[in-house]
Amino acid sequence: MALPQIVPAAEAETFRLAPHRIRRCTFRRLISVDITRERLYDVECLFPERRIPVPLGDLDSATPICNACTAAHIFRPDED
Repeated sequence: MALPQIVPAAEAETFRLAPHRIRRCTFRRLISVDITRERLYDVECLFPERRIPVPLGDLDSATPICNACTAAHIFRPDED
């Protein structure tokens, strides 16, 4: 006779999603910063000319700025 296996319950923290998601933009540049072993990125916006980047800070501070952008034509088609 087969006995049921006891499967430990997955903790909620393991599968927690990020609270905010940044929209994928064709004008944004992510720059990897190697300070610690964590993944850290600086974000720059190249809209509208792609010549002079506008620094937006780290990924957490750039998320509300990028998500509030009203130029709908710069986001990738699967984001609209």
